[in-house]
Amino acid sequence: MVNGEGEVEREHEQEPQQPGMFKKVVLGVCVMEKKALSGPMAQILDRLRMFGEFEIIIFGDHVVLHEPVEKWPLCDCLIAFYSTGYPLDKAEAYAALRKPYLINQLKLQHLLHDRRKVYARLEEFGIPTPNYALVSRNFPYEEVENFVEEEDYVEIHGKRILKPFVEKPVDGDNHSVMIYYPSSAGGGMKELFRKVGNRSSEFRPNIRRVRRSGSYIYEEFMPTGGTDVKVYTVGPEYAHAEARKSPVVDGVVMRSADGKEVRYPVLLTPAEKQMARDVCVAFGQGVCGFDLLRSQGRSYVCDVNGWSFVKNSYKYYDDAACVLRAMFLEARAPHLNVKLSCLPWTRVEQPLEAEDGNSIFKQESSTRTGTFGRSEELRCVIAVLRHGDRTPKQKVKMRVTQDRLLSLMLKYNGGRPRSEAKLKSAVQLQDFLDATRMLVPRTRSGKESSDSEAEAWEHAEKLRHVKAVLEEGGHFSGIYRKVQLKPLKWTKVPMEEDDVEEERPIEALMVLKYGGVLTHAGRKQAEELGRSFRNGMYPGEGTGLLRLHSTYRHDLKIYSSDEGRVQMSAAAFAKGLLDLEGQLTPILVSLVSKDSPMLDGLETASIEMEEAKTKLYEVTTLSEKQPLSSSLKSEMPWMVDGGGMPENSLELMKKLVELTRIVTAQVKLLCKAEEERLASTALNEELPPYDQARALGKTNMDVDRIAAGLPCGSEGFLLMFARWKKLERDIYNERKDRYDISKVPDIYDSAKYDLLHNAHLKLQDLDELYKVAKRLADGVIPNEYGINPQHKLIIGAKIARRLLGKILIDLRNTREEAISVAEVKQKLESADGLLPSRLHKKHEGNRISGKVRVAVDSSRQTCTNEDEDDTQYRLDPKYANVRTPERHVRTRLYFTSESHIHSLINIIRYCHLDDSLKGEAGLVSDEDLQRIFEIKELDYLTHIVLRMYENTAVSLEDSRRFRIELMFSTGASLSPLEATPRNRDHTLPVMPPDTLQEEGSYVTLDRLEKLMRPFAMPAEDFPPASNPQGFSGLFMKGGGGFGVGGFQGGSS
Repeated sequence: MVNGEGEVEREHEQEPQQPGMFKKVVLGVCVMEKKALSGPMAQILDRLRMFGEFEIIIFGDHVVLHEPVEKWPLCDCLIAFYSTGYPLDKAEAYAALRKPYLINQLKLQHLLHDRRKVYARLEEFGIPTPNYALVSRNFPYEEVENFVEEEDYVEIHGKRILKPFVEKPVDGDNHSVMIYYPSSAGGGMKELFRKVGNRSSEFRPNIRRVRRSGSYIYEEFMPTGGTDVKVYTVGPEYAHAEARKSPVVDGVVMRSADGKEVRYPVLLTPAEKQMARDVCVAFGQGVCGFDLLRSQGRSYVCDVNGWSFVKNSYKYYDDAACVLRAMFLEARAPHLNVKLSCLPWTRVEQPLEAEDGNSIFKQESSTRTGTFGRSEELRCVIAVLRHGDRTPKQKVKMRVTQDRLLSLMLKYNGGRPRSEAKLKSAVQLQDFLDATRMLVPRTRSGKESSDSEAEAWEHAEKLRHVKAVLEEGGHFSGIYRKVQLKPLKWTKVPMEEDDVEEERPIEALMVLKYGGVLTHAGRKQAEELGRSFRNGMYPGEGTGLLRLHSTYRHDLKIYSSDEGRVQMSAAAFAKGLLDLEGQLTPILVSLVSKDSPMLDGLETASIEMEEAKTKLYEVTTLSEKQPLSSSLKSEMPWMVDGGGMPENSLELMKKLVELTRIVTAQVKLLCKAEEERLASTALNEELPPYDQARALGKTNMDVDRIAAGLPCGSEGFLLMFARWKKLERDIYNERKDRYDISKVPDIYDSAKYDLLHNAHLKLQDLDELYKVAKRLADGVIPNEYGINPQHKLIIGAKIARRLLGKILIDLRNTREEAISVAEVKQKLESADGLLPSRLHKKHEGNRISGKVRVAVDSSRQTCTNEDEDDTQYRLDPKYANVRTPERHVRTRLYFTSESHIHSLINIIRYCHLDDSLKGEAGLVSDEDLQRIFEIKELDYLTHIVLRMYENTAVSLEDSRRFRIELMFSTGASLSPLEATPRNRDHTLPVMPPDTLQEEGSYVTLDRLEKLMRPFAMPAEDFPPASNPQGFSGLFMKGGGGFGVGGFQGGSS
């Protein structure tokens, strides 16, 4: 019933007959008056009247509620649907009595009140739904068999649904939907509800248990990038779709100037159009709305609502009226179903909205003048970022033989005596803490003289250390603390009932990893950088990035490693970039994808890094005896083995050890009172209530703790002393008279952290320790990733191979998409002279059937092959009031750790030195090589940015069509001794990025690929990507009240 451009079809070419020349079709509107008189219904009924073929009777509440059906008005066609207070059974009786044509079947509307029946109906018709399980109760709080709830999942009849999952009441009229988050993301629950003011959800960090007051559906949470899609059918041949900001992100409802929720029309894929037809047929609802989830390259129906109209779209009102006219006439007066040469009303054109938040239209807001004076359009922004400021990373290792701990290991490794156990959840860590409390000695004694007594004393101290770590902050979160128990020795033990022996562990290695928590400063840094990125990385856009994002023209995906601090940095950055509100857990789960193989780990280069450390030790110890060539050092110091190491390294190491001991001794005095308090703590003392909000990092520093003279954050003096004592012990082995230079970065890390966050403790010589540690760390850290450029390339390629391959795929996909769009634009403009806003061949509108008919509007006669593979989600230009729907920017953000940043920057600056690229000029100028060498430290939120521009003034075959701009920021690299104005909130500013290219230089995408390819994973080695992947776009506040949709393009 709709042509290839989404226009309603007419069957015969003639003018409509005048009223009175034929019997009109009587259309009854048997709904509640509130619905009958609503804006969308009035718009469509008015258009039906204007055709002159219908007499419309609105029954009214009095008739519907109080009159018997025998007295209801007669009609040929009936609009009837349920809403609150509506007598559906009565309407069914009327339909059975008078037998009018029903646009929406009445009996099937009963299904819509029970989500169980809705899902069953969807499955019956083969319509995809999320993975789900059902819990039915006959009365509130009934104990249900085969229902198990654990910390991070529910299991129903053996089917396990992992968090995050969605909990929906089976009552279709109950809109209180809950989302439960896993402990690895911080836990908690978000409640979704009908809009109240500008809120549609609330995050509750302390609620983790599911409801038991009724019957519920538990379904897998589908990551959709923060967008929901609502589909509206008008008969089985027409479907209109709109995207809105999902309430799962921050719960803020974006509204337009007239108070309506902001939504943007989007194009449906062929598969989604078929789903719309199937939903319409399955539920017998001609006019029907349903919710669509786009996730991981597939689409799913998660709710069916029944009668629904689009709001505030005149074109939709025109289309809906035409489709309904044809359906009504075909059913009751087919001789009147003629094709109209024009509509009997004046088409209303909605004004186009401005391109930015200031209501000032900028035709070329993302266009800039290129290197050769030509117009360039930004096409892609790729950034690789280090996480924000964190607490020092810590580790405790000890051998354990106690039965309590060995039994705990067997409990959590499935009873396998030779398997290790990893404890991360709050329940597991609580079990471990309870066991540890029973093992810590009640009294403390001085260190004894004999070896056995000394060993016992050290063991007891480590247990106290472990207990203090687990009690830190009064909460658990597996995102920051984890315990590993690895069996080391076993014995055979006879079983009680027979002669069979079983193996049991008698000794295990306990490893407790903790720290590395994103601080309040790190969260603030990441959020501020996101805002800065939004305003600075998109030339000419400013707040227009929000506008691009809001209209499905910004393709954004965010990736993170598995580390908690990295994930939370990514979520905080996304909050600033997209101008979101609320806590980070919902943002993290909705927008950030974890990719550990790409962004985690050093195992692939462990051998080479050990070689670098060995060589570095030799360079350090021999530097005074064999000074390096001064000419080589001055010309290209980065080419020398161990370049950057201070010449007096041994003297500095001695001073470092001495200053570390001074600081450790002071912290020991500070923790004495805390030790006494802990020694008197009751054995059965419980932890304070679980506080997950604190685990996610505070927004502000701990003013009360600082005023009380305590360390910032949740670290107590005991843990602070353990941190410094371990550094003192590890940096220098007195018996071997050997320094461990690999511990220099740890001392520097701790010194900088305490200078920034614990300056109020006024530790003597801490500033001097920081200066010495920094001089050494500036040499040690860069050289850990390669002792010279060739070695750096080997290590860099092993660590960043997958990431670099993915970046090249991102750039290639962007190029191919841009070329495809340009080719279509050229063909259409040469053939039809169409406007740029009509350039996309995929703008096939809302047609579902494959038939091609003639449109009412002769300017919209273009049609396309329905069977073409439409794999990209885009803005629908005919329904969206957007001037430049063809504008499109792809953004990829990769959050990782220091190792990947060093590896990537090393490849960028030294790639031309590879044997396969002899004679090639480098990507980075000698001046910038010197600048990076002198910077040395790649601090928190260091980032590398690649921006790709398309020069539309040159031919598609010209390699200069696509230009790459390389940018680099050293992050929060200021010294805490120099940044005193910011010291009040413990937050160091992040340095703005600078270009790595000489002015006037031109790096084409082809050249970048040639230089990077030897170090990148080939595209064919990547696992097959789904088609397309889940989009990470959001609606957001700001930008003049515009909302945000999402774009899902390609598979990268």
